[in-house]
Amino acid sequence: MFLKPDYNLKSIYEINLAELKSLGIKNLLFDLDSTIMASKSGCYSEKTLQWLEQVKKEFSIAVISNNHNKEYIEKVKSVSDFPLVFCAKKPDTKAARAFMDSCSMKSEETAFIGDRPLTDVWCGKKLGCKTILVDSISADIEKPIVRFARKLERCCIR
Repeated sequence: MFLKPDYNLKSIYEINLAELKSLGIKNLLFDLDSTIMASKSGCYSEKTLQWLEQVKKEFSIAVISNNHNKEYIEKVKSVSDFPLVFCAKKPDTKAARAFMDSCSMKSEETAFIGDRPLTDVWCGKKLGCKTILVDSISADIEKPIVRFARKLERCCIR
């Protein structure tokens, strides 16, 4: 099925970086909200910052986000030291492909990581990347209706 991710994990912290490296993956493209940052928070947790520092030792990383709020974008830029692409319109691939091309990233050397099958996984699949679906980084504090919507969306990938 086209929405089935290559990996379906509880969180980014479960990503087996050594396995990805052994598969020839050199680049990791992350969704932002609910994947590596609590939704609309504009800041990374200390745990995520430490994890990203380890990741950056082995991989090129970037964020591909659909967010288009200018104030929020500026806030995220001020706390990020890696490339950020906003207004991506995932699952459309135009913005992600343009970024990948500008950095000479090959699809077969790239993994696309996000919390949404219908945007992140679909975009990654269309790009020809490995795909990793993770649960929300802030799942424990999300509203019940959001948790329900996430479960409903994941019915598409089984």
